[in-house]
Amino acid sequence: MMPHGRTEAPHGNRNDWQNIRNLMPYLWEYRGRVLLALSTLILAKAANVGLPLVLKGIVDTLEQPEKLSVMLPLGLLLTYGALKLSSSLFNEMRDAIFAKVRYRAMRRLSNSVLTHLHNLALRFHLERKTGSISSDLHRGAQSVSSILNYMIFNVLPTAAEFLLIAAILLSQYDLKFAVVTFVTVLVYISFTFAVTNWRMHHRHRMNALESEANHRAVESLVNFETVKYFGNERFELERYDRTLEKWEESAVHSQVSMSALNFGQGAIIAVGVTLIMLFATQGVVDGSMSLGDLVLVNAFLLQLFMPLSFLGVVYRAIKYALADMDLMFNVLDEKPDIVDKPDAPALSVAQGQIEFRQVSFHYQAERSILHEVDFSIKPGEKVAVVGPSGAGKSTLARLLYRFYDVTGGQVCVDGYDVRHVTQDSLRSAIGIVPQDTVLFNDTLFYNIAYAKPGAHRKEVEQAAQLADLHDFIESLPDGYETMVGERGLKLSGGEKQRVAIARAIFKEPKILIFDEATSSLDSKTEQNIQTSLQALAENHTTLVIAHRLSTIVDADQILVMEHGRIVERGTHSVLLKAQGVYAQMWALQQEEKALQEIEADAAMRLQRLREREGIPQQR
Repeated sequence: MMPHGRTEAPHGNRNDWQNIRNLMPYLWEYRGRVLLALSTLILAKAANVGLPLVLKGIVDTLEQPEKLSVMLPLGLLLTYGALKLSSSLFNEMRDAIFAKVRYRAMRRLSNSVLTHLHNLALRFHLERKTGSISSDLHRGAQSVSSILNYMIFNVLPTAAEFLLIAAILLSQYDLKFAVVTFVTVLVYISFTFAVTNWRMHHRHRMNALESEANHRAVESLVNFETVKYFGNERFELERYDRTLEKWEESAVHSQVSMSALNFGQGAIIAVGVTLIMLFATQGVVDGSMSLGDLVLVNAFLLQLFMPLSFLGVVYRAIKYALADMDLMFNVLDEKPDIVDKPDAPALSVAQGQIEFRQVSFHYQAERSILHEVDFSIKPGEKVAVVGPSGAGKSTLARLLYRFYDVTGGQVCVDGYDVRHVTQDSLRSAIGIVPQDTVLFNDTLFYNIAYAKPGAHRKEVEQAAQLADLHDFIESLPDGYETMVGERGLKLSGGEKQRVAIARAIFKEPKILIFDEATSSLDSKTEQNIQTSLQALAENHTTLVIAHRLSTIVDADQILVMEHGRIVERGTHSVLLKAQGVYAQMWALQQEEKALQEIEADAAMRLQRLREREGIPQQR
């Protein structure tokens, strides 16, 4: 299996026929159309091969003036025109019939890949490179169209035409014509396959470097502000250009070797055609062949070698497409870490009781995150978790959502182990306001209504009002239709968190998780929202992961975590009396708050003094 983020197709990891077999189920839906398209393909080639036969008849007739009649050449000429028209008609019918098959296969495969990506665990998405995988999947989807296009419109027509011409040469002419034709085609194909396979490593390297360059570009743009903060535009451009420099080197090698391949193919065709024409000319001279036979053989060779001259290009394109497709199928080979059991029932949350029963967890075996964490949240209760960074607080939310499975113990909702119910039903019962709010590059309305797609505007506005967001939105020129930008970059941190709060409110879940939900808000906005959050939490089971202790003083129970363990638990007053870790954290934050108030008061006094004395503001 290909490691996450790797883009180069591994040699020998999967053969090309396996990739083609994997593609077949996506064609099976329109198998009738496929057969009809193949039928028109054969008819088109039969008409095409019939053209030289009619041309031979015309030439042989014109060669004998004494046998000419008025109607005979006219009949052959009309037949020639009819065959030419039929060939064009059947080719266009083939294209039109097969279009539905090709584009439906692309659509279904693209949907399958995206569905599979959504089914993969959070672990995969945290480790992947977004720019690289988007490039791989784009090329993979295009490869489906390319392969079907080349197979139906190039490979199969050429093969059908070759078989028809071979049958005529074997039955009508000396064996040497068929032998030279077969040997030329065999040498041409063998040479093309051998050299193209040798050249494939250049293409693989180009793919890898192209994906890497794309990843670097996307990452630098996604982290645009960070790049600006540190003035690292030149650094990012140099990294990008170093990758493109390697890509350029591989691309040049690929082009030079392709030129050598094209010359070799041309040389093989030239030798074959020359031998065939020598034999045909000699046949005309010694009387064993007519002038029409010479024209026929020459026309056959032109018809055969014209598409064959593109076989190298087609073969390379197919190999490249298969390499690109391999990257996509490697993604489909990724096995989801978190899967529903075959008989898993849907979770119906009646009360919303949460239990962590001796839960242990690690992301990597050598580094444990949680150690036998044990607590419960009764229906309607509010339990807060506090502690320093890295204590494992946010991991609790991920385990409750079942983004990961515990490595020891159980996480239960209403007595059901979350591993034994469907993920969709579990997650539909939980609403979350995450610490790092990421929004879709769409409107404010869309982002709030995302909790219930298709919602009415009044319902969205009510949720925005509860999140103290409605007035802000109404003050914007475009109101609820305001675009928030990539990942919500057009909004401040506090505005993004209020959107996330509105979205959680709008979902109306039985269980609520606030993962430092007010960490990006100013004190005034926090106070406004806190009342709404308290009212919202009254009828919900609520897990609050907090940094500001002032926001959780009303919690029914507070858990204090350090190094993945619960070291203290109790209400706010009980923990203060215990004079332990929580009391120290509370005292420190109170000191910080008092200092901030003194600084704010001093700033206000200074501002008033400046205004009274008429001193301009400093900029």
